[in-house]
Amino acid sequence: MTERRRRGHPGAGVAFRFIALVLRPILMSVTRRNWRGGEYIPPPGTGVVVAANHVSHFDPLTFAHFLWDNGRATRYLAKDSVFRIPVVGRVVSAARQIPVYRESRDASQAYRAAVSAVNDGELVAIYPEGTITRDPDLWPMVGKTGAARVALETGRDVVPIAQWGPQHVLAPYTKRLRLFPRKTVYVNAGPPVDLSDLRDQPMTTAVMRDATDRIVAAITAELAQIRGEIPPAERFDARAAGLPLIGDPSDGPVTDDRPVADDGPVDDGGPAADGESHNEDGGPPTDGTTPGREVP
Repeated sequence: MTERRRRGHPGAGVAFRFIALVLRPILMSVTRRNWRGGEYIPPPGTGVVVAANHVSHFDPLTFAHFLWDNGRATRYLAKDSVFRIPVVGRVVSAARQIPVYRESRDASQAYRAAVSAVNDGELVAIYPEGTITRDPDLWPMVGKTGAARVALETGRDVVPIAQWGPQHVLAPYTKRLRLFPRKTVYVNAGPPVDLSDLRDQPMTTAVMRDATDRIVAAITAELAQIRGEIPPAERFDARAAGLPLIGDPSDGPVTDDRPVADDGPVDDGGPAADGESHNEDGGPPTDGTTPGREVP
């Protein structure tokens, strides 16, 4: 793991600090950490988008842990129902997380809030897939354009982050935690995605798709390093496969009386969504291929 850069987490706020104070010791006790690329996380006060793959409802915690130990508090995009949960909703709101109002006229509010936060020097975390991957081998799926939109509108970097291992703590769409024996959580951050040639272009669908494909490709490359495997030549597309874009994919394929959701901020119950507004068109790593130093 790269050297930790604790700078007091300026701007984190009392609620976020309280959450970190409570959760960090728990995460330290139930996981082993193998982290790389902390040097790519810019210092506090620098606006940035971090984009990650999504393999478990547990990974937002380990993702935030990685960022916290590299000096940054995280602004997640969370579906609005989280804010209505007693106690949890008040804490999440106090921690200044961003509500996503899916399939409503208010859906674009999350995008505007994310842009504002990045412009104000904050770190905004977005899952481009918008949900836990539906790929059978847990590789990143075709992404949605929220992260690219925020990055191009603000002119800020997108740092790609791959994570692997949280699915062994909490398998996708299950409620049974497997805390012991301790599982190793791998997090790799890569260099910012090069979008320089797109920044002066109109934000057309083609430009957004190009930028999004670059972001997901960078995440996939980092994940391939962790897993020591070659990713699929073609990225999995849940829409083309007829799978529901919200909720448990084991519910079955989308039928004529169950329309596929619009290409917006769809999330399945985890805390982070894509950040895209609705008005817009495995197994453990192979032995010997786990880069970085494991953190005890």
